[in-house]
Amino acid sequence: QVQLVESGGGLVQPGGSLRLSCAASGFTLDYYAIGWFRQAPGKEREGVSCISSSDGSTYYADSVKGRFTISRDNAKNTVYLQMNSLKPEDTAVYYCATARTVVAGLAPFEYDYWGQGTQVTVSS
Repeated sequence: QVQLVESGGGLVQPGGSLRLSCAASGFTLDYYAIGWFRQAPGKEREGVSCISSSDGSTYYADSVKGRFTISRDNAKNTVYLQMNSLKPEDTAVYYCATARTVVAGLAPFEYDYWGQGTQVTVSS
């Protein structure tokens, strides 16, 4: 049974940092592309970052480029999203997802399995 569990969300002040984790079970995470998405109230789900399984290449949405870093620890079957210089507009529920391909982009339709999400709130 494929399962993804996110953790690490919380309340942080503007300019602060958080590291989200996405722990996978039921499959070997490094075989597939993994993406991070977010959804703010009243908005559509948007892609934040993704990492391929073929060569570990990464891709970021323009809104987070230079502030967020995606990485994977194959030994722990876990993908991380390091978020620095957080802004109030980063507030959202963050989801990780896996695509049944080695490479995927930031479109939600490319992904098949989703975690339950973790809330990130950036506020003073």
